[in-house]
Amino acid sequence: MSMENQQDKVKNKLLKKLIPSLMKDGFQQMRMDDIAKFMDVSRATMYKNFSSKEEVIEGVVRIFVDYIEQLEDRTNEDDDQSFGVWFQQLFEQSVSLVGKISDVFLKDLQTVFPDMYDVLKTALDKREQQTLKFYQDGKNKGVFNPINEKFILLQDDILLREILNVKYLLYNQITIQQVLHDYYHLKKIQLFKPEKMSLVDDSRIHPVIEHFVEKFNRAL
Repeated sequence: MSMENQQDKVKNKLLKKLIPSLMKDGFQQMRMDDIAKFMDVSRATMYKNFSSKEEVIEGVVRIFVDYIEQLEDRTNEDDDQSFGVWFQQLFEQSVSLVGKISDVFLKDLQTVFPDMYDVLKTALDKREQQTLKFYQDGKNKGVFNPINEKFILLQDDILLREILNVKYLLYNQITIQQVLHDYYHLKKIQLFKPEKMSLVDDSRIHPVIEHFVEKFNRAL
């Protein structure tokens, strides 16, 4: 591994420690001392990696954009089996992104660093268009039920955000693992026609859900 890659790895680790605080409270009132505290490092270590708040926020935006862009474009040549794979990739990304990019963070970003806001918004908009096209293609090829694809997007944004809330889990006496399994199966039944269910290999999603459960419990 090159020195540059090692440095990027260190920076990303520090930025990921900071992200929960950024999403909760935004960053306009955050000082560099606060950033060092949330990163759990000394001022010297922080300044060794980041020269300014702008560089910190730029790094956070890059992490989000890089993750969003991992979702590759489908092609018309992809066979029916690809719908099962893409469905699971979308599920994983939707769960990972929900609650991560908060309204307060986006508002601060638009106000303070509009160019960075445009970069992130462009990536999010592209993902939305990719997702809508995926649902439309599935309907056209007879793989998906004839549903309103925009409702599915809205469901991820609202319902998924609600059921992954700790208060919801405690009130309903349900585990994060059960919620994720139930939501995954709900979406699969909503989307895939009964005769096309075999296109989805559920064994592939089990380690993904376990990974989310581990991260969720660690954050409590």
